[in-house]
Amino acid sequence: MEARHSALCVEEAEVVVKELRAALARAGIVLPSLGLDPVSLAREAPCPLIELGRCSVETAQRLAAVLR
Repeated sequence: MEARHSALCVEEAEVVVKELRAALARAGIVLPSLGLDPVSLAREAPCPLIELGRCSVETAQRLAAVLR
C-alpha cells in the first residue's frame, strides 16, 4: 500500500510540474531547473518535493510581478 501511495505522490508531482511549467510559460517565465527534487525521490517511500531552481534577477523580477 505504501509503495502505491508513493507512486501516486510521484505521479501527482510530475503533473504539477507540467502544469506549473505551462502556467509560467503563459506568463512569459521560464525556470530552467524546474523539476522534481532527486533527493526527495531517493527515499524508500518517496514524498517528492518540487525544485524551482535558480533563475536570473530578471526572471525573479518577472515572477514577483506576476505574483503581485
